[in-house]
Amino acid sequence: MYCPVCNHKETKVIDSRLSGEGFNIRRRRECLKCQARFSTLEAIEILDLVVIKRDGRRESYNRDKITKGLRTSLEKRAYLEENFQKLLTDIEREITKKAKGEITSQVLGDIVMKKLKTFDQVAYIRYASVYRSFKDVKTFQAELNRLLKKNKH
Repeated sequence: MYCPVCNHKETKVIDSRLSGEGFNIRRRRECLKCQARFSTLEAIEILDLVVIKRDGRRESYNRDKITKGLRTSLEKRAYLEENFQKLLTDIEREITKKAKGEITSQVLGDIVMKKLKTFDQVAYIRYASVYRSFKDVKTFQAELNRLLKKNKH
C-alpha cells in the first residue's frame, strides 16, 4: 500500500475493524517514512461472474457500473455514504446467492431495483425509468401507482 502523502510503498497497519455488517474491513495505516496516517477499506469482490446482456453479449461483472447507476439515480438525494456502501453489499450478497458463474442483466437489474426500492423510492423510480425503458408517461404513471399502492398496505 503506497502512502498517499509521500508515495512510499511501506506502511504498517495500526488498527483493523469490521464495518459494513462484517463484509468490509477498515484499516488504519501509518507510513514508515513520513508517519502520515490514513485509512483503507478492504471489501469482498465478486470475481469470475459473467453478465449475459439482453442482446446475448457476455461481459465480466463490473461493480463500478452498478455503483455509477445507483449514484446517478440518487443524484441530489440525501443519503449517508455508509448506507450506500451497505446497499452495494446487500446487492452483491443477493447476486452471489442467485448467480452460479453467470447472471442475466435482467436478473441483475431486478436485484438492484428490489434493493433500491427500500433504500430510496425516488431513486428507485429514476432507476426503473431507465432500466425498464418507460415508453411514455402512462408507463411511468403505472409504475408510480404500483409503488403508491404498496405503500398504502
